[in-house]
This record gives sequence, C-alpha cells and structure tokens, in this order.
Amino acid sequence: MNRLRSLRWHWNSPSTTGRRWNLKTKMSVPILIVDDEPNVRLMYRAALAGLGYDIYEGTSGESALEKFKERTFEVAILDLRMPGMDGLELLAKMHEMGIATPVAFVTAYGSVPDAVRAMELGAIDFLPKPPTPDQLRDVVHDIQLRHSAPLNVTAIRDFDYYLRSAKRAINLRDFAKANKYLIKALDMNAGSKQAINLVGVMIEMRQEFEDGEKAKPAMG
Repeated sequence: MNRLRSLRWHWNSPSTTGRRWNLKTKMSVPILIVDDEPNVRLMYRAALAGLGYDIYEGTSGESALEKFKERTFEVAILDLRMPGMDGLELLAKMHEMGIATPVAFVTAYGSVPDAVRAMELGAIDFLPKPPTPDQLRDVVHDIQLRHSAPLNVTAIRDFDYYLRSAKRAINLRDFAKANKYLIKALDMNAGSKQAINLVGVMIEMRQEFEDGEKAKPAMG
C-alpha cells in the first residue's frame, strides 16, 4: 500500500465533495491555524468565516504551544514546514504535553518520511498547499464532526458514517474498532479508494504502534 495515497484523501474524496458545511454551529468552535505566513493565515480565516468557528492564529510552533496552554481547541490546522519548530515537531510536543487536539497538515511537499512520521503521530488528515476554500472547509468540518462529541448512535449507518467512525478510531489508536468500521464501509462500497487507503494506513500505524509498545522497557 502506497502510504502517500493518504495525502490525497481530502482533495480526491467523493464523501466530502459538496458537503453542506455552510450550516452554522450553535456555539462557536475554537480552531487554531498555525502558519508562519500572514497571507496564508488570512486566506484560511477568510475561507472559514461565517461558519461558526472562533479562529485563533499561531505564527510558529512555539507560539502555538503557548496558545494550547491558554485554551482547548477542537481542530488545529498545521503547516508542515515552518522555520524553527515545524509541524511534525509541534505535533510531537503536543503529544508530550497531553494535548489531544486533532490536527490536519497542510503541505506543499510529498515527502514519504514526513508523511509516515505524521501518521505515526496519529495524523491522517492532509491538505495540499494552498488548499482551496472548499478543501479547507471540508477537512475542518469532517474532523470536528468526528471528534467534537461521541458519534450519534441514532445516525444513519451509511458509508460516510462508517468511514468517519474509522478515522476517529484510528486517531484514537483504537485499531480493532477502526477495522470493524472499515469492513462495514467496504461492504457498502468495495471500490472506495478512500476506504482502501485507510486500511493500508491503519495497518501501518498499528504495526508502528505495536513495535513501539514492544520496545518499551518492562515495568517491575
């Protein structure tokens, strides 16, 4: 399975195309945008304006960590390459500090090592740089939908529901649940490239996770 296929999920995904993300939420949703370029942050802010998001900005990895100390965010959009602390280093620091905010990486690079490292850290959402407004809205909506609250037990069990559930489970490193949801999704749409890509990513992440657990020194 080509790991870089995962980098195409959000601009090649039929499940997110045309999503009705223009419905305002009842409460403002705090989102952190982290990019060292002011014009990029302004573009992201404009794309998400009027959708019920409370947008904060970080100009670097270091400034983002300060923002995380001040409040909790439901979604973070991180530039992969930044001067000083880059997006991968920032995500690693977030893990060290127990910050569980789900992230999406924005990258103009197709680096296999960077993509693999990001997935090892639990990131499965990627956007091209620059993303279109629709691509940005799609990924923010999708992440918020699957992480802001437990998935609705009364929701329609369609392909999108199982795919979203699988992504949430992968983010949480619950690979058994992710596998169950992906089987359901593929039963409904056996030819879905998105679901097939997720299977490959899940297998690689599970192997990395299990290898890491085995490498830990025994307690006692």
